[in-house]
Amino acid sequence: MYTEEMLESIKKVEAKRAENAAMEPRRMTAEEKDQVLKENHPDYREDQFDVLTVGPNKGEKAPKELVKMLQSDSRLKDNLPDLSCPDYETDVLIIGGGGAGASAAIEADNAGEKVMIVTKLRIGDANTMMAEGGIQAADKPNDSPAQHFLDCYGGGHFAADKELVYKLVTEAPEGIEWLQDLGVEFDKDAEGNMITTHGGGTSRKRMHAAKDYSGAEIMRTLRDEVLNRKIPVVDFTSAIELIMDDKGHCAGAVLMNMETGEILIAKAKVVIIATGGAGRMHYQGFPTSNHYGATADGLVLAYRVGAPLREQYTLQYHPTGAAFPEQIFGALVTEKVRSLGAKLVNVDGEVFMNPLETRDVTASTVIRECRRGKQVDTPTGGQGVWLDAPMIDIIHGEGTIEKRIPAMLRMFLKYGIDIRKQPMLIYPTLHYQNGGVKVGTDSQTCVENLFVAGEAAGGVHGENRLMGNSLLDVIVFGRNAGKYAAAKAKTVEVGKLTLDHVAKFEKELADAGIQPDEVSPKLLPDYTRKVND
Repeated sequence: MYTEEMLESIKKVEAKRAENAAMEPRRMTAEEKDQVLKENHPDYREDQFDVLTVGPNKGEKAPKELVKMLQSDSRLKDNLPDLSCPDYETDVLIIGGGGAGASAAIEADNAGEKVMIVTKLRIGDANTMMAEGGIQAADKPNDSPAQHFLDCYGGGHFAADKELVYKLVTEAPEGIEWLQDLGVEFDKDAEGNMITTHGGGTSRKRMHAAKDYSGAEIMRTLRDEVLNRKIPVVDFTSAIELIMDDKGHCAGAVLMNMETGEILIAKAKVVIIATGGAGRMHYQGFPTSNHYGATADGLVLAYRVGAPLREQYTLQYHPTGAAFPEQIFGALVTEKVRSLGAKLVNVDGEVFMNPLETRDVTASTVIRECRRGKQVDTPTGGQGVWLDAPMIDIIHGEGTIEKRIPAMLRMFLKYGIDIRKQPMLIYPTLHYQNGGVKVGTDSQTCVENLFVAGEAAGGVHGENRLMGNSLLDVIVFGRNAGKYAAAKAKTVEVGKLTLDHVAKFEKELADAGIQPDEVSPKLLPDYTRKVND
């Protein structure tokens, strides 16, 4: 399976393993971090960005692929549906069935409002399910929300909304208790105390986990709670346009059955967008760790009705995506592997950085090492560096890998790689949408009655997210959106439904001289082979 060159490199890694496991690489200075980011991080490749020429963020840059979607024709451009007889009527319409959508649904249901979830795939088919490493919360005696705030705000390059970060960190301990009460099985020691670990950029051990399938455990619990409450869930149904009323308030969504193409109308007093991220847009041609439906749909829907985005120019490239074997190219290798002690080493078996720098710095340093010619080449023309997992058992004792990261062990064993004995080859993978739709502390946008939560919302993470803050985000702000949206729904009288904004946006495109060749939202990635004429 390995080439001769790969086998030779593995021998060098093995020869230095004990020495490397015992060493503590120094942290980079702020100046060194800035330089490695500017020279290597994909966010700094100006040729990969375009400037928006229409919409609320006109004049600002965004990835080329996102600009194209934001400035594409509506799927309803030439065929507006009749809104007079809605197929569904509800108080709170939630678009998206991941962690944020499910959390919002539970809280809105608690408030006594009529709730409905529509989801492109099935409830739980979301990035939440694929999160592995854990969820942050400052609930230990040596920690505090203030310290958590400093880690988050600094780790996001001071670009985040401080009020949103404050809410994230102060409500984190309560979020952990809420999940425990619902039935999430977190890792605990023999005395029943939560086991916590470090993550990249954290100054304290505050990562709570369920082995290395934390997101799956949390999503399982949330999904079961939604279904046990008998909250209606419409699977395999996408929102393809928001509906407004004659007062300019959000009042529902046009839906499309993904299997039949049938168009349906959902009328609602308030709408919560919880559609997740954008990894399946494959910005700059990167592989992704994201689930199949992560195509930035929520950003497109909100943008078309006038809700601005923020930090839309920054993405997170997780430093450790699987680079070999090809069958799992881009799959997430959880940061927990590094938090347990595994280090990144190059083709010569040399440790080249501290493994717990922030994700953007770590990804940039991996890219730099490859550009320096210190990469390991794969049989199919790929490249990467080693993440030397066997160090974990050297540091913590035999059996730690099997106990603490069993999903990683199983994933690689399928292809004949035993990470208890062999290193993993990794390279950055497109992982997270740092920015999103601009919201306030109530999770509402500037468009009345339109709320956004989870990865589709911007402002929480600034220009870089720390490990464990995504699962925390979907819990804190999913619940937040559910509570505020339910309270708002009690006061709303929906006016006459309209899709006038579609024609208005199409006119903006025409006036700007834009002639789109695609429609949006994208809904699903296109992996069909292109045949050259």
